[in-house]
Amino acid sequence: MATNPNSQTPLPQLSRSVSITVPSRVVASLVSADDTKILKQIQASHAHAARELDVKPILDVIEDIFHRAKPTTLADLIVDGAQDLSDVLEAKMGGAAAGPKGNMLDALAATIQKTSGPNAPLIPLITCDMQFTCKCTGGDAHASTMAILNMLGHYSWDAKVVIALAAFAVTYGELWLVMLLSDTNPLARSIAVLKQTPEISEIKGVLKPQFAPLNDLIKVMVDVAKSLIEFRLLPSKYISPDDVPLATSFNQIAITTYWTIRSVVAAGAQIATNFGIGGTTSATEAWDLSSLAHKETSLHDHLVQRLHICYEFIEEKKREEAFNNLVLLFKTPQKDNVRILKSLIYAGEDIQPLVEIISRKRVGSVLSPLIEFIHHPFHHDYHHEIKQVHIDVLRGKTVLLLISDLDLIDEELIVLDKMYKEAKKGKNGLEYEIVWLPVVDRTITWTKEHETKFKELQYKMSWYTLFHPSLLDVASIRFIKEVWRFAKKPVIVSLDSAGKVVSENALHMILIWGNSAYPFTTAKEEELWKKQTWRLDFVMDAIHPEFPKSISQGDTHICLFGGENIEWIRKFTTSMKEHSSKIGIKIELVYVGKHNAKEAVKKIMEVINSEKLAHTLPDLTQVWHFWTRLESMLYSKMHHGKNVENDTIVKEVMSVLSFDGGDQGWGVIGSGSKTEIVKGKGEVLLSCLSRNKEWEERHKKVGFLAAFFDFLQDEFKQSSHHCNRLVLPSIEGAGVPKVVTCADCGRPMEKYILYRCCTGY
Repeated sequence: MATNPNSQTPLPQLSRSVSITVPSRVVASLVSADDTKILKQIQASHAHAARELDVKPILDVIEDIFHRAKPTTLADLIVDGAQDLSDVLEAKMGGAAAGPKGNMLDALAATIQKTSGPNAPLIPLITCDMQFTCKCTGGDAHASTMAILNMLGHYSWDAKVVIALAAFAVTYGELWLVMLLSDTNPLARSIAVLKQTPEISEIKGVLKPQFAPLNDLIKVMVDVAKSLIEFRLLPSKYISPDDVPLATSFNQIAITTYWTIRSVVAAGAQIATNFGIGGTTSATEAWDLSSLAHKETSLHDHLVQRLHICYEFIEEKKREEAFNNLVLLFKTPQKDNVRILKSLIYAGEDIQPLVEIISRKRVGSVLSPLIEFIHHPFHHDYHHEIKQVHIDVLRGKTVLLLISDLDLIDEELIVLDKMYKEAKKGKNGLEYEIVWLPVVDRTITWTKEHETKFKELQYKMSWYTLFHPSLLDVASIRFIKEVWRFAKKPVIVSLDSAGKVVSENALHMILIWGNSAYPFTTAKEEELWKKQTWRLDFVMDAIHPEFPKSISQGDTHICLFGGENIEWIRKFTTSMKEHSSKIGIKIELVYVGKHNAKEAVKKIMEVINSEKLAHTLPDLTQVWHFWTRLESMLYSKMHHGKNVENDTIVKEVMSVLSFDGGDQGWGVIGSGSKTEIVKGKGEVLLSCLSRNKEWEERHKKVGFLAAFFDFLQDEFKQSSHHCNRLVLPSIEGAGVPKVVTCADCGRPMEKYILYRCCTGY
C-alpha cells in the first residue's frame, strides 16, 4: 500500500463515512477548450480495464539515462558513467533490502518484457513511430500522439507515459552514447558519420542553447510520470475511484497524459531534426519546447494539488479509522492497561514517549522544590534531571490522565503535587500514577514561546508527562474531546489497572477528598457521598486540616466569612468578637477570601493578619482550593443526579457560591461536626449582631446557632428586596443545573449567560 510520505457516558457509534470538501477552484479542471475537444478521443483510446504495471523501476532507468546524458565534458561523462546500473537501482529501491543485484536486473527485464505488444516490444516500436512520424509525415504531433495512445490503450495512465518516455530515452541515450564514443571507438565514429551526429565540442558551443529548453521539458515530464505513479499507488483501502478527490481527477490525468506524450513526440522530433541527417529546426512546429515545458509545468502543478487533496482525504480516513479503533478498544475488556495506553498516548516504538523528572534542585533554596520552582522556573542555579521511559512503567497500575492545554495554573499543580507525593511517601497501597497529556491546537503554528511554556509546565510536574505534545495523535485528541468531552478546563480521566475508564473526570473527587478517593472510581465517589453530610469540618478539612481538629471538641464555633470590603470585614470581626464574649461562647473567625480576585484577596489577607482581625487561610493556593473545591462538590453531586430539590449539600454549596457572586461580605457559622449551620450576607449579619438586648435571653433559651437563625429570619422578613447572583463555571460534560433556587427566598433564579476573562487565578 502506498502512504503519504509527508456510570460512564456511552461511547459514540463508529463513523462509517468520511466527507471532504474539495474547493471549487481545484475541482475546476485545468483543461482548455481545445483540450476538451480532444478529451473524448483520449478517453476512447483508453481501455476500461486497463492493465496495471509497476513501471517505477523503468522510470528509475529512464532517470539514470537522462542524468548521464547531459552536455558536460568528456572527462565528466566518463566519471559519471562509473556507477553501474545495478548500483543505481539498489540505491533507488532501498539498498540491500531490495535483494541481490542480479535479481533486480532480472526483475527489471521481466517488467520491460511485460510492455511488449502482440507482435513486438512496444518501446522500440514507439521509438520508430516517433521518428517516422516526425521525419516523414510533416510532423503531425497530434496524430502521432494519438497513435501512441491507441498503441498503449490497455495500459494504465502512468504506464503509458513511462513507456513513451522510455522510447524517447532510448533515442536520446543512443545519441549521447554515439557522441561520447565517436572519438575513441571506430564503430561509434562510423555511425556518427552516417547519422551526421554533432561532436561534443559542438554541443558545448553552438548547439548548447538548444539543450536548455529540452532539459527543462525532460525534467517536468519525469515529474509528471512520478505524480501519475503516485495516483496509481493511492491505497484503495482509503480512497476509491468513486470518491470525489479521485473521481474529479481522471479528466486531468487523461489530458496530462496526452500532453506528456505529445511533449515526448516533440522532444523526439527535436532530436531527430537537430541531430539527424541534415537536420535543422522546423519553423512550422506547433509548439516549441519552451511552450511545452510551461504547459507541462502547469499541468503538473495541478496534478500535485489534486494529489494533495487525495492525501488529505486518505489521512482523514486513517484518522477516522484510528478513532473508531480507539472507541472499540475502550469497549473491549483488556488483560492490562498497556495496549490501551499505547494506542491513546503513542503507539510507536521509536522513542520513549513519557518523561519523568528525577530531581529538581536550586542551590541555597529553603522552599519546597515545587514552590521554589514556580517562582524561579529557569534560574541559572536550577538543575533538572529527567528520564524518558516507556509506557510499560504504567502496567498494572491505576492511571490518572491529567488532560489540559498549556494554561494550567500553579494552584492546580500545587494541590495535585501535594496529593501525589503523599501517596508516594505513604505505605497505604495507593498504587497509582499521574500522566500529563497536553492537548494543543494543531492548527496553530508551534512557536518558541509555546515550547518554553510547555517546558515550564513539564518541569513543574513530579509525575509522568508526555515527551512532547506533537506525539499525541490527532485521533487521540478527537477521542479526548468527543468522548471525554475535554474543551478547556483540565480533566482527570481515571483508568483502572486493566485500562478501563472508571471515572471520566476524577478531578472533582480529588479536589474534594484527595487520596481518600482512591482508586478514583465513580463507585468510590458515590460511596464517599453516602457517608458525607454538610458540616463545616467537611468544608475545611482538605483546605486547613488543623481547624476541624480544634473545633471538633467542646462548644467552639467557627465562622467562615468572605468578601473584598475591608471596612465591612473590620466591622464584622469586631462585632462578632464582642458579641461572642458577651454571651460567653468560643468562636474562631476564618477569612476564606473571594473567588477570582487574587490581588484584592492578597491585600485583605495582609491587613487581617497585621491587625489580627481573624485567621486567614495559609496562602492564596488554599483560597483557590477552597472555592474550586466547592464548585467540585456541586458538579460531583450533579454528576450523580443530585440537585437543590433533593440534596442538602447542593443547596448549601449554591448558597455560599451565590454569596460570593454578590458585592457584599458574607458569613457561614457552625459548630464542629454538627450539621446545624447558619449563613447570611454582610449587612444582615451586622444587623442581627446589633440586637444586643434580645440576644442573651434568646441564646439561653435555644442556643447560639438557633438564636442566630431566628434573627436572620426576622431580618429577611423585614427586608424590602434582595438580589443574589450565582456564577457557575462551565464544566465540560457536567452541564449546568436546570433549576437554581435563591439562597434567601427559595424561589427559582433567572438564568443569564456571562462571558468572562479572569486572570486573578
